[in-house]
Amino acid sequence: MTKRKRSEPQENMEIVWQTPANPPQRQDYIFRDGIRYVKPYYFEFISHAKNRWTGKTIVDLFTDEFKGRPRDYYVSAVKSGRIQVDGHIVPISYVVRSSQKISHFLHRHEPPVMAMDVQILHTESDVVTICKPASVPVHPCGQYRKNTVVGILQAEYDLAPLFPIHRLDRLVSGLLILARTAFKADIFRQQIESGEVKKQYIARVIGVFPENEQVADVNINYNAREGKSTAEVENDSTGRNHSKGKAACTKFTRISTNGTQSTVLCEPVTGRTHQIRVHLQFLGHPIANDMLYLSESVPIRSTEGSSADRAAANSGLPPKSDYTDEPVEEFSIDPMCTNCPNLPPKGYDGREEGLWLHCVRYSGPDWTYECPYPDWASLN
Repeated sequence: MTKRKRSEPQENMEIVWQTPANPPQRQDYIFRDGIRYVKPYYFEFISHAKNRWTGKTIVDLFTDEFKGRPRDYYVSAVKSGRIQVDGHIVPISYVVRSSQKISHFLHRHEPPVMAMDVQILHTESDVVTICKPASVPVHPCGQYRKNTVVGILQAEYDLAPLFPIHRLDRLVSGLLILARTAFKADIFRQQIESGEVKKQYIARVIGVFPENEQVADVNINYNAREGKSTAEVENDSTGRNHSKGKAACTKFTRISTNGTQSTVLCEPVTGRTHQIRVHLQFLGHPIANDMLYLSESVPIRSTEGSSADRAAANSGLPPKSDYTDEPVEEFSIDPMCTNCPNLPPKGYDGREEGLWLHCVRYSGPDWTYECPYPDWASLN
């Protein structure tokens, strides 16, 4: 951590700036109404000027590249020293050169997540497995840093460093395997890349899923701009496939059905973005609370009483019991912050949608790890 005096003359307070080197602490979290918040903190974002930034003024650069804040904010941030180049305060007319270090000292508000325990399932000298709750990202990304599985495990269990060996989307729950050494992580990754690892998930889907095994062997094309994948099928007269996207295959087996919805065992052979969700949609049985992939033709009655936030709340993970919901303690209000005086950043209220998709098993050449089924897997 580094300490700096605020440059605004009306404020004579001392600010402690954090960097990625500062680990999350247990006292960094606030629990309220079933939501886990992070106390806002001062953070130094560091980047190095890309070639496309060269020749732009420092204010134009931030206005063009980081559109989440208005131009007036960036003017004030440069003038006050909240934005610096190579460790120095510069004028708003300063022209950026390639590879220069650019620092943005920001009052950081992280998005909230649901206050479910990150439950440790199994520990070894070089491996730990956990049951990941829905809504919590695995590792720091985007606006999330402390409100992540890796951050929470470090703050609450002093587990670090940790190396996640597979992905779980933020809204997906279930088994997550983390290596405790880089060497062990490399062993896992080599086994995954060579096809030696089998994965199993369960999903709760719309409709009566067929009794026999179903195989979706359909390419998947991911649109990063929309954050959504599509199944791509296009055969010519010779039967050859000219579809876009990457090859993808998932096997599905019905576990149970109540005549309206079904629980399905999902075994992805490949690992594409949103693969299980898209293949279930392709088969006509999308995940019952997956608002991103639910077909418009699905009768609304099938999802009545099955809202995604209720599904996540009943995901089988115990609520956070170590804390009580108390009034949110005070945190420093920053006069330049575009999120203050609110605790979460703009656009986030913590009422997340947890998918009815849960990782239950990973197995390799000489190992197997499992996770209990969530409550929503019971159709009673």
